[in-house]
Parts: sequence; C-alpha cells; structure tokens
Amino acid sequence: MDARLQRRVQRYGWDKAAGFYETYWAAQLAPAQDALLDLAALAPGERVVDVACGSGLVTFRAATAVGSSGSVVAVDLSAEMVTLVRDGATRRALANVTAERMDAEVLELPDQAFDVALCALGLMYVPDPRAAMREMHRVLKPGGRVVIAVWGARKQCGWAEIFPIVDKRVASEVCPLFFQLGGGGALQAGLEATGFSLVSVQRLATSLHYASADEACGAAFAGGPVALAYTRFDDAVRNEVHAEYLASIAAFKHGDGYDIPGEFVVARGVRAG
Repeated sequence: MDARLQRRVQRYGWDKAAGFYETYWAAQLAPAQDALLDLAALAPGERVVDVACGSGLVTFRAATAVGSSGSVVAVDLSAEMVTLVRDGATRRALANVTAERMDAEVLELPDQAFDVALCALGLMYVPDPRAAMREMHRVLKPGGRVVIAVWGARKQCGWAEIFPIVDKRVASEVCPLFFQLGGGGALQAGLEATGFSLVSVQRLATSLHYASADEACGAAFAGGPVALAYTRFDDAVRNEVHAEYLASIAAFKHGDGYDIPGEFVVARGVRAG
C-alpha cells in the first residue's frame, strides 16, 4: 500500500473507531499496557511522550505516575482520539496532560526533551515503523527509556482472519505489515537499528474475552483498524463478514461467548549517552 494512503486509512479509520474503542478493547489490552508501564518504571517529575496514544488508556496512567511535577504529551494521528484524550484529561483533572494530532513518523517535538517514550499497540499501523522509532530516539534525552508494545505472531492471534476477510471486499489490504513487528526478533532488531541499547523483549500470551457474538464482531469491525472499510459496507456485506469472522473464531467459543487467544510483545530500550 502507498504510505500516504495507509496513513489516510489509519487516520480516518481510527476516527470512526474512537467511539467504540474502549468498550471493546479496554479490558482486552490491559495486560499489554500493564507490562509496558511496569517496564517503563515511571518516576515523579519525568516527562513522557505517549506515541499513538489512542483514547488515553496509557496516557492517564502515565500522568498519574509522574505526578504534577511531571508531564505527558499524548500524540495520535486520529483527531477523534486526541479529542477523547483531551476530554478525559479534563474529567480526571490531569493538568499535566497535553494531546496533539501528530504523525508518529514526524513528531513535531524538540530534540532530547523527554525521559520516556511509550507506544502501546500503535506501531503496527505506521507505514515505516523504524522512522517512528528514530523519532522516539530523537526526542529522548540521553539515558531516556523507550517501551513499545505490539501484537505478537500471527499464528498466536486467533482473531487474525479479520484482515483477509475485509481485504477480500476492499481494493487494498488494510494493515499490510500488522504482524511483521511481532514475529521473530523484528521489534528488537528495529530498536537496535535505530540507536537503542540494552534492548529487552517479553512475549505475553493472552486471551480476549467477549461475552457474545455481537461483542466479538463489534471489537473486530467497529472498534478496530478495519473500521473505515466497515462503515462503507451495506447490511448484506456486514452480515457476510460477521458470519465469516465468527466461523474463523468458532473454535474459541464457550457458551455464548468467546475466549480468543492472542499474544503481545513488549520491548524496552535505552538511548545511549
């Protein structure tokens, strides 16, 4: 896919998904976010940038950890996600949070301005992940920490058929490199190639629980990366893709609900100097 087109798909797709995201994904993504924040070991007074921040699930926890003497800058390609973060920070009275619409590959932030860079399950959507890693490296102070979480190997993610199911009905693949970073040593290699040292990696097996077929389909189609394509399907096509997706996860059905296997990969690195 052309990089400009992919950015456009991601920007407007996540605009569409923003209103459904936390309903379908907050609990399911918590294990990856917990591991990411544990590895980050945030301290009071630190300055943090949260790249591809989504609705702020990590942002707000980071802001609490660094306290009023610290700060968090949250950035995302989706304007709707940025609005959710701003509104959420206001509701929580977190004056140390700012949120801006920004491309992860071109962070409009000063050099060596942050102690920690976080990216929780957003790097898979970036056309050039290493460009985003280089930007995170640039904005970190010497000795600063980066922690990145991505989805793991395709074979470990029972929901993975969502992409070919949608791709059969649109002109181009929605997320052509989605599982690339989670396979083998790709994430570690990328961090090392972009200047990070002391890189460590964890793999976490997980289970995505949905109480019903409607919830499973809502997460897969309305609340995730294929949301833009999904909004363009008529009722007949939506019924088709629902049926095909549910057939692909039938092995994980328990009663009325589903426990779908997944895997997260979480990596930590340090900017030398």
